[in-house]
Amino acid sequence: MSSAASAAAPASLKVTTSPRPGSRLAVEVAVPAGRSQSSYDAALAKLSRSIKLPGFRKGKVPQPVLLQQIGPLRVRATALEELVDAVFRDALAQEAIPAIGQPELAGGFEALLERFAPGEELTLVLELDVEPTPSLKLTKGLVAASEAVSYDPARVDEWIEQSRQKLASLVPVEGRSAQAGDVAVVDFSGTFSDDGSPISGGSGEGMDVELEEGRMIPGFVEGVIGMAVGDTKTVACQFPEEYPQEDCRGRAASFVLTLTDLKTKELPELDDAFAQQASDKETLAELRADLEARLQEDADRRDKANRHDALLDALVEQLEVELPETLVQEEIRALLEQTAGQLAQQGMDVRKLFTPELVRSLRDTSRPEAEKRLRRSLALKALALAEAIELAEEELETKIKELSRSISESGSIDPARLRQAVQEDLMRQKLLDWLESHSTITAKSPEDLAGELAGEAEAGEPAPKPAAKTKAAASKKAAAQEPEASA
Repeated sequence: MSSAASAAAPASLKVTTSPRPGSRLAVEVAVPAGRSQSSYDAALAKLSRSIKLPGFRKGKVPQPVLLQQIGPLRVRATALEELVDAVFRDALAQEAIPAIGQPELAGGFEALLERFAPGEELTLVLELDVEPTPSLKLTKGLVAASEAVSYDPARVDEWIEQSRQKLASLVPVEGRSAQAGDVAVVDFSGTFSDDGSPISGGSGEGMDVELEEGRMIPGFVEGVIGMAVGDTKTVACQFPEEYPQEDCRGRAASFVLTLTDLKTKELPELDDAFAQQASDKETLAELRADLEARLQEDADRRDKANRHDALLDALVEQLEVELPETLVQEEIRALLEQTAGQLAQQGMDVRKLFTPELVRSLRDTSRPEAEKRLRRSLALKALALAEAIELAEEELETKIKELSRSISESGSIDPARLRQAVQEDLMRQKLLDWLESHSTITAKSPEDLAGELAGEAEAGEPAPKPAAKTKAAASKKAAAQEPEASA
């Protein structure tokens, strides 16, 4: 237990602090008798000015009459509320306590009220969260393994082929039956095999079906292949277990199909005209060069992100800190707001979607991610302090000016918020770059990671969640950030 008392001024309080688990602090304050009396007198005066009683002008109610009408308990409660609030603020300022969140009165207000006697010394105890003091066991020589992301030249051809498919023309097919890759126009009617009942939504006319694997339920596309225009046949199909329509899941079905028309895709030639149609480039060579550069940049960026994720996990293993519940709840709230913003951008009505039950559920499920983010942030903060890593003012100002020019063209932003965001981003990058230069990172291919996970599964060991999560996130990023050529 640590005790601190300031004798700098007569009004100083006797304050004793003692740590509690979870980055909390118990603050015991001895309130002088004179201050408890002053608080009571001030409350009585305040109530006498604000309360109206028949036969008296407002603010002119004699104190004995006031006490008789409202009772001494109300006056004491009002005085104690003001006293606790003022004492808390003064104690924090006097002892320079880094408080966060709202304090809790140990034992509760009612118990303290029973002990409160104006004109007598009062001791109260407040418990509160305080800013954590993170520390690192090691800052240098960390070892981490990350999934390697390298540029794959084949992706250029894949992108070009996808663009050709999008720009393909459909031309009629004559003199042959349907084959894979064609677009069939079919009339169809489906029934369940187990009871012969019609399938809801399982019939239609003139539907275009691309004859590619996975386009329809198993058996449908295979049944169309080989048919000639005008043919009718019955094909057996099987609904998957995870089919969206619940009454169809896992059930066998038969469809009567009639092929009414048949078309095939005519792909554009790979020439400069195609490049101009698929992008803003004038030649096919320029398009290829642009795709190569952007795919290389994308691979480098994702590889760097993977390395930094692995380093952060390694750094957090060296972290020693207790997470205050106040900061955890703030991080959970930030995650929920981020989720709500993403859903709103997709056109969803967040007010209707976020019911109290859903919010409670999301708060529970978001906690592990919130704690992970908070630990990473505190680990970087501890690294900056331990190694005296600072951000140069010139570097910050240059980046702010650069961003301000681009923002001024599209809208406006609060300069203070912009400065804070830029400062946090630059500092984070500076810390991660420093960490990478003082650590050892081994690269692992996706095949290596898959083999490790499979081996752990066979051994009955749980898969490491951070690695699995990083891999999933990398896959999502890869899909979301596939470069697109502007039309």
